Amino acid sequence: MNHSARSYRPLQKMFMEVPPFYDLMNRLLTLRLDSAWRRRAAIQCLENNPERILDLCCGTGDLSMELKSLAPCTTEVAALDYSGPMLDLARKKALKRKLPGIIFQLADASAMPFPDRYFDSVGIAFAFRNLSYRNPDRDQFLAEIFRVLRPGGRFVIVETSQPENNIFRKLFHFYMKHIAAPVGGLLSGHRSAYRYLAHSAVNYYKKEELHDLLCWAGFSKVESRAYMGGIAGIFIATK
Repeated sequence: MNHSARSYRPLQKMFMEVPPFYDLMNRLLTLRLDSAWRRRAAIQCLENNPERILDLCCGTGDLSMELKSLAPCTTEVAALDYSGPMLDLARKKALKRKLPGIIFQLADASAMPFPDRYFDSVGIAFAFRNLSYRNPDRDQFLAEIFRVLRPGGRFVIVETSQPENNIFRKLFHFYMKHIAAPVGGLLSGHRSAYRYLAHSAVNYYKKEELHDLLCWAGFSKVESRAYMGGIAGIFIATK
């Protein structure tokens, strides 16, 4: 894949610069709750006893490693991301945790190097917002996810959401804009990355809107589970 500056997607350069701080900031800004939510998503990915699983937009590989540690040893776990530095860190973490065998793939989510109907489950942890929030290529990403998933397969999303309670939603938005964004930017040195994080989280889809989007993309059944009053949620879409 060509990583010249002209080939970068709008968010790609950002995700090539933040890896050294990415895990620390995730844990800090979510009070480590992201780990528990990610584990629940991994369990949902494994609910249909998959032979092949994809961790899409895997970042530093936390979901991939949850899947590898929970799945039978014969289960194929692939992890795809378009950030080389993210994947380098993910490989190092997998070696450190003695979880060999994860297939790390540098590629774009709009053109995945996998055959049609290849995966039984596709999981994505806190990255679907990047693919779908005001992204001009959103429909291509959704079509590609649908393509690589077998009929009956599960697409499992763990992502920020909008609390239904108005007061709780305002508190969440205040936290993202006035605490998470400035603190994350200050500690990481990447202020624009955490301003984007806050802006996209505050303005992201409500639960019903995400349900509708997944149904529009062709999924026949969509279920959801809310956590912390709806600050985060897991969405399970069946092809």
